[in-house]
Amino acid sequence: MHITLRQLRIFEAVAEHGSMTRAAVELNLTQPAISMQMKQIEEQVGLPLIEQVGRTLFLTEAGAELRNHAKRFNAQALELKASMEHFRGLHRGLLRLAVVSSANYFLPSLIASLSAQHPGVQVNLQVSNREAVLAALADNRTDLAITGRPPESDDLVAERFLDNPLVVIAAPSHPLAQTESLTLQRLSEERLVLREPGSGTRATIERHFAEHGVDYLPGCELNTNEAVKLAVQAGLGLGVVSAQAIELELEAGRLAILQVEGFPIMRGWHVVYRRGKRMSAVAAEFRDLLLAHNAGNAAKNPSVAVVKKLRASA
Repeated sequence: MHITLRQLRIFEAVAEHGSMTRAAVELNLTQPAISMQMKQIEEQVGLPLIEQVGRTLFLTEAGAELRNHAKRFNAQALELKASMEHFRGLHRGLLRLAVVSSANYFLPSLIASLSAQHPGVQVNLQVSNREAVLAALADNRTDLAITGRPPESDDLVAERFLDNPLVVIAAPSHPLAQTESLTLQRLSEERLVLREPGSGTRATIERHFAEHGVDYLPGCELNTNEAVKLAVQAGLGLGVVSAQAIELELEAGRLAILQVEGFPIMRGWHVVYRRGKRMSAVAAEFRDLLLAHNAGNAAKNPSVAVVKKLRASA
């Protein structure tokens, strides 16, 4: 067999997405080019590797085995690339980041700082929930992950670099918006607009209520912070989000933070990477940039100032 590394990368992408079209989008190739490469791979192997049911592709037994080998080869190729980047320094290189959606509210300015210092560096950014972000790290599809709750794994290193307070939000017209202090029991009587299972915020909320022996009343379930904020503004219930995600809404008066016992829940933002993996020069530079971005920088944000006021009056 003479399967190239490029073909292995294509095969892994098709296997990951179960679709040649989505693999083509990820790899910036045309769908016919992906199809041709998959046909050539099967000819090299001499066995069927995929089968199509409806619009979804499934791996055959041989395809599943090839996928396992492809992941290992592709991981080693990336390790080799990272090693060579150490010799090139930071004049060029690719930084792969996987981040939870709440990090989108402060991360762009940090990426811009890196790009300003090193214009030749390219950044590949994957935004998803905590579960998917950690899966990308485990599968070596990202160099660094940014998440709120640190993972419980000896194979990963998590370093805290910024506070991440979770607050209860309401529409300004909500009857509780003018209440000076609320118990957690009173909050449990209101419907909560929730993030989807797999979200770090969702897991933190569930753990917080369980630790206090209080149930919560689930309302609608949404998969982005923007959707949660819009639902709360529309009066569909109360929400719990990162204070850093509502800075603009607070300034515009579209949302209000409720003072509830036990809130804000003080979490931290963590940069996470695989233990023992040789980090590329650009990944190491960005990790150092994050660790230098301490809580003093965040203190200038209106949302964090409101959180400090709430804590002082609790």
